[in-house]
Amino acid sequence: MPDEPQRSGRRTRLYALTDGRTAAPHTVLTMDTTITAAVAEDARGGLPSEWQAILAMCPAPGGLAVAEIAARTGMRLTPMTLLLGELADRELIEHRPPLDGAETTNVHLLMRIRDNLARI
Repeated sequence: MPDEPQRSGRRTRLYALTDGRTAAPHTVLTMDTTITAAVAEDARGGLPSEWQAILAMCPAPGGLAVAEIAARTGMRLTPMTLLLGELADRELIEHRPPLDGAETTNVHLLMRIRDNLARI
């Protein structure tokens, strides 16, 4: 179908990216956790290409939510949380929990979140 988005072929199988794990090793992330890269671009050379792609799309200070990263890479949410948990355990990313209820009263912030989700 011509309206379907084109996705590049995955070079590495998901179980290889997560070392066959089905549960997070130490860091447990939710779909609304914000992820930012914690390593400089020049220090990513020896990492798998999928890891480099994730780090490139999550520059500091903004970052992206776990669900947004999964959507952009075309990966299911569970393997993505495992993969990001691995990156967090290796200190390649930083993660922030979702906003508290008091922080979500900022209308401008909520509008930015809505607009970013609409782009996905």
